[in-house]
Amino acid sequence: MFNTIRRHGRDAVGRYRRSMSTKSKTATGNGSSNGTAANGEWPAQVRHLLVDLDGTLVRQQEAIDGAAALLAQFQDRYAIVSNNSTHTAQGLAKRLRRLGLRVPPERIVLAGELAVRQLAQQHPGARVLLIGSPALQRFAHAEGCDLVQEDADFVLLALDMHFSHARLAIAANELLRGARLIATNADATHPGPQGRVVPETGALLAAVIAASGRQPWRVIGKPAPLLFEEGLRRLGAEPGSTVVVGDNPLTDAEGAARLGMACLLVGQAPGAVAPTVAGLFRPSAAAREETPQYRLSESTSKVWRSVRTEVS
Repeated sequence: MFNTIRRHGRDAVGRYRRSMSTKSKTATGNGSSNGTAANGEWPAQVRHLLVDLDGTLVRQQEAIDGAAALLAQFQDRYAIVSNNSTHTAQGLAKRLRRLGLRVPPERIVLAGELAVRQLAQQHPGARVLLIGSPALQRFAHAEGCDLVQEDADFVLLALDMHFSHARLAIAANELLRGARLIATNADATHPGPQGRVVPETGALLAAVIAASGRQPWRVIGKPAPLLFEEGLRRLGAEPGSTVVVGDNPLTDAEGAARLGMACLLVGQAPGAVAPTVAGLFRPSAAAREETPQYRLSESTSKVWRSVRTEVS
């Protein structure tokens, strides 16, 4: 599983590298020749955004430069699509508000919540050993999941900040007894402040696989399509007019490519067009004198044009 994800990630990076050297026509029909619209808007084809969270909009307890501007630019035409399995959408919306990002809960799609909902809907009455945060435990209970500590039908593995040897032993033995393993995501880490990394569900998943010898029956999060499809559904959006903005070629770029969506990467990953989402914009002359408006930076415009050609 991990080798497959890595291989797809390298392929995705390769596609973006190749596309950046490809000459292609502009993606906008009404804008200027460099791919930015005359009125400072993004190209007309970019109707909606699916935006990653950790490493793209926030790093732990701080908003990343440009995050508020990006969300303000697209207002009700974006959804956050995240492999986060610690929070619920309600709790995360409150956390983001404290960081200056006002996001309605209904526009937040999280791997943890989606995994619980899918399990409750598709396997009603199943006995579930949930390894995850107290918030996710409460959410699962509210969704009608029968949470147990033994004789489980499913082991649902999410990010558990209190993961221990004892919990690893319980999970491994339930899987050896015959329970099926569902993981919210396979990310080993996500970016933290000052260049640090934060261990993610994938790190715990590696331990569970090593201890039990059992592979996941299902992985819910990116690059699998479920989160992207849910984000598109909530926006009433089409893949061809939606851009994914993220920081991870293995999840954001690969997942976008699988559904035929363009992806703009930020951060330090290969193929990134800017260090942060702030680099996706540049103030127009009018914006500097009047209200805050933004147009695509020249580098972003070039990548947008080539990637749109790549997936069209």
